[in-house]
Amino acid sequence: MDEIDRNIAIALQQDGSAGLAELAKVSGLSVSATAERVKRLEERGVVRGWRADLDPAHVGCPLLGFIFVNLRPGRDDAAFRRAMLRHEHVLECHRVTGGWTFLLKLRVADLRAFEMFMEEELRGQPAVERIESLLAIATEKETAILPVAPATDEE
Repeated sequence: MDEIDRNIAIALQQDGSAGLAELAKVSGLSVSATAERVKRLEERGVVRGWRADLDPAHVGCPLLGFIFVNLRPGRDDAAFRRAMLRHEHVLECHRVTGGWTFLLKLRVADLRAFEMFMEEELRGQPAVERIESLLAIATEKETAILPVAPATDEE
């Protein structure tokens, strides 16, 4: 990724609804050349999709929770992974190092919904051995904006 692509990627993260004219100013290219760069970023998988950044409280899921999950040794985790992929309240599911197998990030309406998820979705999974949960009492920073690496001279 060269410096132009990097600048476009940063600008798109900050405002995904930026028009091509705005991106052209950032890139220093014409609108048509900028459009071609954005298209190439999509084709290469740098830009994976387009989303709005919604306020969790305004859309009914103000409670942020994290759950560590340990799977039973020797159990196939495929069913667990599929269930987590399907569940709309699971925002992130990471295989992690240390004493746990997975770390989940959830957004739900309230404590009752969080408890129901743990009881019905996790404890009901045959491979789940134990879980530990953490609730966020305040969020100082939450972002999906990635620190884009410095440009390379590939292009």
